[in-house]
Amino acid sequence: MSEIDPGTQTALDAAVFRRLVAHLRDRTDVQNIDLMNLAGFCRNCLSNWLKDAADEAGVPLTKDESREAVYGMPYAAWKDRYQAEASPEQRAHFATAQAKDH
Repeated sequence: MSEIDPGTQTALDAAVFRRLVAHLRDRTDVQNIDLMNLAGFCRNCLSNWLKDAADEAGVPLTKDESREAVYGMPYAAWKDRYQAEASPEQRAHFATAQAKDH
């Protein structure tokens, strides 16, 4: 891969993040537990990472604001509209994966 200057790399990284967030907003059928079970991260992780980056940069951003930036709406509204109850199988898989990580 050719050398990319830092400013261009940051712009590309930001574009990828925006595309991922837009994709996840469109795929409301994909539950956070599914993402955690398959990839080890979910929308909440992305919002936490955004909050961490803001904190490191000295940018004021609350947890609620970072979640809204990822979900495209207040988190409580997204949960009410799209979040389904996790199945026993999903919860068991999640518990097994969490145990491996610790």
